[in-house]
Amino acid sequence: QDEIDAAVRMLLSLKLSYKTATGQDYQAGLPPRDLALINNGTAKEEDEDFVDPWTVQTSNAKGVDYDKLIVRFGSSKIDTDLINRIERATGQKPHRFLRRGIFFSHRDMDQILDAYENKKSFYLYTGRGPSSQAMHVGHLIPFIFTKWLQEVFDVPLVIQLTDDEKYLWKDLTTEKAYEYAKENAKDIIACGFDVNKTFIFSDLDYLGTSTGFYKNIVKVQKHVTFNQVKGIFGFTDSDCIGKISFPAIQAAPSFSSSFPQIFNGKENIQCLIPCAIDQDPYFRMTRDVAPRIGQPKPALLHSVFFPALQGAQTKMSASDPNSSIFLTDTPKQIKTKINKHAFSGGRDTIEEHRKYGGNCDVDVSFMYLTFFLEDDDRLEQLKQAYTSGELLTGELKKVLIETLQPLIAAHQERRKKVTDEMVKQFMTPRKLAFEF
Repeated sequence: QDEIDAAVRMLLSLKLSYKTATGQDYQAGLPPRDLALINNGTAKEEDEDFVDPWTVQTSNAKGVDYDKLIVRFGSSKIDTDLINRIERATGQKPHRFLRRGIFFSHRDMDQILDAYENKKSFYLYTGRGPSSQAMHVGHLIPFIFTKWLQEVFDVPLVIQLTDDEKYLWKDLTTEKAYEYAKENAKDIIACGFDVNKTFIFSDLDYLGTSTGFYKNIVKVQKHVTFNQVKGIFGFTDSDCIGKISFPAIQAAPSFSSSFPQIFNGKENIQCLIPCAIDQDPYFRMTRDVAPRIGQPKPALLHSVFFPALQGAQTKMSASDPNSSIFLTDTPKQIKTKINKHAFSGGRDTIEEHRKYGGNCDVDVSFMYLTFFLEDDDRLEQLKQAYTSGELLTGELKKVLIETLQPLIAAHQERRKKVTDEMVKQFMTPRKLAFEF
């Protein structure tokens, strides 16, 4: 398995080099078309991160350079002023994901706050691509933050399960993709969402029942050309037409008229989308189309990527059990995975570590603690102790194990209580506890 993983990483790296050199995706057996080397062939792959909705690649052990990504994507940095304004508007201490820069970039969050301060409502939209039965801790990040946003702003939430996308991209039947969607819904519900304020829907299920959803998909499809989706998403002539039309399906929940039962048919309610930044291309396209179809542009809050246990160079894979901590893992599995696989920023020997200290910027155990340890002072103490060499890698891993074991055990207990009937309640189109 380790050899296969190494070979896959090498292949991805080679594909990335190919794209850097030629500006084209690698296709087996096909030479590059009209080869013109980018930057006279001097572009160094180690300087460039590659981010799209399906692949995240960086050769930097610290992970993706998010400041560069903000510039490249044209979003805005979440600065102290914006965090303070969120605190004033909600009267609540900012979530640790905001305090620590885990949600680091935004589009039009100031407009959402303008509206909120003027007693105008908005709604939240986030999603999950159900590619496997078990979710990992990284999948919880948008839901933990979305739940906090929903509570402090008291707004409706829609959660899209893109089982259609997984059918198109993966070797899954529609039945299996829908089954995964319902299983993933149980984990999402276990995060503690309020059934009176939250609608979870499967694309395969909801699309045929909504009077507004498909209309919005068609409107988006009419205003985006094949050339544009090729440019945004890198689709090729050999991709199935389902993939090419899918971005319109992910765009449609950004418009309140896709949910007439919730918003009483109103079309002018703005949407806020918390998501990882690799999903931004979908919503750049959506924001471009929105004014042309008479809809408000959705606002976005972007999170960093949750690092794989083996290091921050890639996103985790649900198909590699050792790349992350899964929500189904036992306390023993959590301990073994962290001790065996969590990439260390420590030195080769205890003597060197005591002398030179560890590197928190690349240490995965420390990165995970920034996501899950609530106490800011404790986190800072651990950082100082590890950087000075006072705290050893094994001791830092022990802190992470003791943080994650109860957190995941509590999640598993809540999930056990989620019945099929509860899932059906959340996934039934209905009016929520808001008046529009």
